[in-house]
Amino acid sequence: MSAPTAAQAMAAAASRLRAAGVPDPARDARILLAHAASVDAARVTLIAPERIAPEIAERFEHLIALRAVRVPVSHLIGSRAFYGRDFRISRDVLDPRPETETLIELALMEPFERVLDLGTGSGCILVTLLAEQQDARGLGVDVSEAACLQASANAVAHGVQDRAEIGQSDWFEAVEGRFDLIVSNPPYLGLGEMADVAPELALHEPAIALTDGADGLSAYRIIAEQAQGYLTAKGRVMVEIGWQQGSEVSDIFSAAGWGRVTLAHDLDGRARVVCADRPA
Repeated sequence: MSAPTAAQAMAAAASRLRAAGVPDPARDARILLAHAASVDAARVTLIAPERIAPEIAERFEHLIALRAVRVPVSHLIGSRAFYGRDFRISRDVLDPRPETETLIELALMEPFERVLDLGTGSGCILVTLLAEQQDARGLGVDVSEAACLQASANAVAHGVQDRAEIGQSDWFEAVEGRFDLIVSNPPYLGLGEMADVAPELALHEPAIALTDGADGLSAYRIIAEQAQGYLTAKGRVMVEIGWQQGSEVSDIFSAAGWGRVTLAHDLDGRARVVCADRPA
């Protein structure tokens, strides 16, 4: 039997992934074939009529088998695109989400010289902000040593390592100084919600980055209560939230004495970021 064409292989793989319940199976099949063939995903259509070499077919089969048991694509190819850049990803950090780009857009609307990223994970937020605002410096902290190593590697990969400090800290515990901007995408799933998350998250991403093990609001209480001691006079705080948490998180910041608390929505119209400034 002759080897299948790239198009035939992708179609068969997409069907297999669809049967396994994988969302957007055709897209994943295309990305994984591109990775197996060492070509850009945008160029896969150019090789679609061609028969694939046995070694590529073997690599592709292995990748599809792993994706069928819900290993995330980013873990299989080792990276994830975020705000126009590729970030190295592992199972030690949260996979960057497109929704988080809402926080980036809001943060870049006003200048800042020093930024603090709490729970930095892969470093995608901190590194992106420093890459976009090249006169700024920043500190990213995470309780996970493995996450700090991943963030440091991404800072180097995107050329901001001289302006980015990465350190291990349980929220503000080891943080010193004041910042113009404090950002965070903290764990915001309640413990009871974890039973319903997709296998990609539940089985392959660190639980500590997904849930606080309680009501999903613990990190916001800490940030709302302590951030004022780390901000400059005109500093601001921006935190990503779960789409149903807008009122609760806004109330937490208002109760902690912040003079202005606003809620921003993502492109789908869902509540996504709480912004607070004018400290008491």
